[in-house]
Formats: sequence, C-alpha cells, structure tokens
Amino acid sequence: MIVIGLTGSIGMGKTTTAKLFAEEGVPVCDSDAVVHDLYQNEAVGPIANIFPDAVKDGTVDRDRLSTILRENPAQFPALENIVHPLVRAKQDAFVEAQRGNGERFALLDIPLLFETKAEARVDAVVVVSCAAEIQRQRVLSRPGMTEEKFQMILGRQMPDGEKRHKADFLIDTGRGIDDARTQVRAVLDALQKRKSS
Repeated sequence: MIVIGLTGSIGMGKTTTAKLFAEEGVPVCDSDAVVHDLYQNEAVGPIANIFPDAVKDGTVDRDRLSTILRENPAQFPALENIVHPLVRAKQDAFVEAQRGNGERFALLDIPLLFETKAEARVDAVVVVSCAAEIQRQRVLSRPGMTEEKFQMILGRQMPDGEKRHKADFLIDTGRGIDDARTQVRAVLDALQKRKSS
C-alpha cells in the first residue's frame, strides 16, 4: 500500500484536493477532522489543565482557544505537545486499517506535514499550491477571517516555495476543479507505475 501525505498552506485548496482523491477511491484521513473530534473527546482533559478558559461544556471551544493563542503565541508548543501525539496515533490506526482492508492507497491530509516531520511517515508527499493572490482572496473571503488571523496562520506554516521544493508531486489548484482532478489522477497513475516497476 502507498501512503500519500497531502499538504499545502491555508487557502491553497487542500481540502478540495483531498475530496478529489476520495472521489478516485482513495481513503482519506483528514487531520482537521481528527482534531475536531479530539477537541470533544481525548484532548479535552489535557487541554483543560493548561487552557482552562478554552473548555466550555466539556468540549474545547476552538474560537476561544484561537484567541488565547493569538494573545500568547508562546503557548502553541504546549498545545502541540498534547494534540500532535494524539493525532499521530489516529493516523497510524487509520493507515493500519486501510492496509488490513487491502487498499492500494491511503491518504493523510496533514496541514503541518513538514512542520511536524510527518514526511518520514509517508511514501510520497503531494503539495497543493496556487498563486499567492488567489490564496489571499480565498482566505480573506472565509467567515470570521481577518488579515491578522491570516498572517498568524501563515507565520506558523512553512513558506509555499519551500513546500513546493520538498514535494514529490505538486497540484496547482489555481486553474479550476477539472484541471485539479486531472492532476490528481496523474499523481495516482505515477504512484501506481512506480510501485509496479
């Protein structure tokens, strides 16, 4: 089985690209969805110990947590030390389950793939990218997004150029969904050929 790591900076079209892989029959583990689930389950207790104000009615309030971290970015490592190992355990379980199902591919959608050194756990890295002005337009049109929030997120992510340089495959989402779908199929074909050779 080939494990694909999918990453890309905010607004590059990673979520849409993950859906395109899923449409081609590739099982996808969405790290954001995993975190969302953890914020209602296993991560609540440990986060409450460090960020008591971020927990409300037994779940982590993402907006409140985001505000706390924006006001005190030095607290990010404390949160990451709780969340990253839990996410990794879920990803590992997902990969093993897909292997057990006899799948040809499994995809891990990891926003901070390079930042968390997760490239060591996948067979190929696909980076999703587009022109900076398209990215900016997409991000700032999101509800609740501000320039300040955008800059804070970008500041925590490896620059797009660096990600492109480290990629095994690049998918440009700036030319529309049909074009991106063609690129996704080309990636799967190339990986299948690489495995067969």
